[in-house]
Amino acid sequence: MFLSKFIPVEDAKKIISRCLREPSTEEVGLEGAYRRVNALNVYSYLDSPPFDRSAMDGYAVLAEDTFGHSANNPTQLKVVDGIGAGEESKVELKEGEAVRIATGAPLPAGANAVVMEEYTYQDGDILKVETSLVPGENVSPAREDFSKGDLVLDKGKLLNSPELSIVASAGFDHATVFRKPKIGVIVTGSELVMPKNELEGAEVINSNHFTMKSMVESCLAVPEMFHSIDDADLVKDMFKSILKDHNALITTGGTAISKGDVVVDVARELGDVLIHGVSIRPGKPFAFAEIQGKPVFMLSGFPVAAMVQFDVFVREALLKMQGLHMEPLLIHKKAARKIPSTLGRTDYIRARIEGEKVRPLKIKGSGIIRSMVESDSYIIIPENQEGISKGEDCVVLPYQSLKA
Repeated sequence: MFLSKFIPVEDAKKIISRCLREPSTEEVGLEGAYRRVNALNVYSYLDSPPFDRSAMDGYAVLAEDTFGHSANNPTQLKVVDGIGAGEESKVELKEGEAVRIATGAPLPAGANAVVMEEYTYQDGDILKVETSLVPGENVSPAREDFSKGDLVLDKGKLLNSPELSIVASAGFDHATVFRKPKIGVIVTGSELVMPKNELEGAEVINSNHFTMKSMVESCLAVPEMFHSIDDADLVKDMFKSILKDHNALITTGGTAISKGDVVVDVARELGDVLIHGVSIRPGKPFAFAEIQGKPVFMLSGFPVAAMVQFDVFVREALLKMQGLHMEPLLIHKKAARKIPSTLGRTDYIRARIEGEKVRPLKIKGSGIIRSMVESDSYIIIPENQEGISKGEDCVVLPYQSLKA
């Protein structure tokens, strides 16, 4: 198959996107809602804060009592009450009076400012205030954050700490979220064995087991891992079984374009293979199928190619399957050296960011895992660009920005 027959990267993404289904939802308690995707617009039950409250420890006063006063000319007030957080005063403050108050406590009636404790001196029930205040000083007014009925959180937002805080403040003890997709992962290869410190014959460590598991988890989805030898009947049985109970399937190995390979042949027999071969490096043997109405991503067996294929084609799909739409954060840096490329192919070059420059790694090969460890980003050379000159501006995708 010639390069010109491969599908462009963006065309492949569009095909995948058309096959994704709207995720279902569930209700979970806020205790278990961290890093889930919000499935409904959230409107507040409450005002926040629900009352005028003190922004710090000190004394609630009438600001007008302090006008024109300073350390050299303090005003004297009578302390008539004291309240802590979670308490409220029954006193209605009058001219010449003060109430000792803790941070977060509601202002007593009549008060309109809070003087910081540092600017006061108390002797019995007499308070000397050595500063001048303006109305509203050191006060958090009611509804400062939001009001009852306000939209406080949009559908599709990832529930991190600030989002959970605002949902709770709005009066909810639960959240409606998109279900996490269950992803079956089959790592194929008769030669693969789980980690051990001595290998026999042609055995190879099954590093893809850990690579794919962690990459699926980084997309907030739930992986279930399987291994299969290169046997068409076994792979077919696993496809059928896994697709019954999972929302999607990912495989590694068995996707080579040069000959009939087990995984793609099985996918073709069970459903529609919509992609087999993309104009990308590394990872051109990427394949994608729709079987039983579910997406099947077929990645290379070489670890680096599989990681790149996952980042380019699978990651966005798994996030969309739980209602999360994230745009990758692309930045621009100057190339530290010349980078060759071929027209008609999108290159993802492993690289390290060095200040305002980005340096492509000299390590090549789709099986060199060390290159992913030593890099922190991809330099993306689009299909319509023939290489990058030293010092030329280039598009960079930091690995960190890929994570949800």
